[in-house]
Amino acid sequence: MANRRMYGPTCGRKLLLAGAVVLALTVPVVIGLIDVSQVRAQSAENPRFEVASVKLHVGGADRNTLVPPTVLPGGRFVSRFPLAILISYAYKLPGNQSRVTGIPDWTKSPQGVYDVEATSAMPPGLSMEARNDRVRAMVQALLVDRFKLVIRRESKEMPVYALLVAKGGPKLQRADIDEKDCPEASPNVLGPQSPSTPMPDVCHAFNGGVGRGLHARAANMSDLASFVENWTDRPLLDKTGIQGLYRFETGPYLRMDAMAARSDVLDAPTVFEMFGQVGLRMEPQKGVVEVYVIDHIEKPSEN
Repeated sequence: MANRRMYGPTCGRKLLLAGAVVLALTVPVVIGLIDVSQVRAQSAENPRFEVASVKLHVGGADRNTLVPPTVLPGGRFVSRFPLAILISYAYKLPGNQSRVTGIPDWTKSPQGVYDVEATSAMPPGLSMEARNDRVRAMVQALLVDRFKLVIRRESKEMPVYALLVAKGGPKLQRADIDEKDCPEASPNVLGPQSPSTPMPDVCHAFNGGVGRGLHARAANMSDLASFVENWTDRPLLDKTGIQGLYRFETGPYLRMDAMAARSDVLDAPTVFEMFGQVGLRMEPQKGVVEVYVIDHIEKPSEN
């Protein structure tokens, strides 16, 4: 089962990225780590957009103007986010970028926000999941063509968190749907279109995040770890051994970096405490994970 990811920022001066993540929290993202033995962004086999426009964003770059990578009807794709987030989207990576090395600081800053608009006809008969994966492949090709991206994947031992069952056992609510009855996929790679809808209608999808809690109709432990990893400071690996689908409905929680000091969630539990409420725990360990290494990337010549 593919993991699902969202995006999360670093701290420090890059307040833009904080706003980007706040926006991402209101537009849930459902993505997963790509399952291939080797990734080469420069692969000629990737499908390409028929028309694509890439322009450095000029003007405001806050939660009101930023647009996360979004698939629209008619084969349209739009994004107005930092380039680092677009790369995470294309390769189905968590937004905390703990699994990416070699990425320049400018790709995470206001100077790295690009307006991307592209279109491409979709072959008939594609499933929703296949359509979304095809768009990601086209974004990979765009990153190669316009940003000269060279990226590779390797295994690396590094600090991780293990998601484990807490003392006393799990306190989880079984989902009201079985895997065999799950809808094929989300109608959009970003999940439900209305941020006011707290509970996704599809399986393996979360809504919410920092300050909004976790909301899922039917998700497994891998989905949970992958989603929350966007707000941890290292990879989060599911080692619970728990199988099946569960419903999640928690209160807000805090992230694990300095950007957590939001006045509206200061009294919220930490991510550690949030897991404790459902009978789970996070334990620091070392583990081998797959990471992406960026060997080269450059600012594009527009269009």
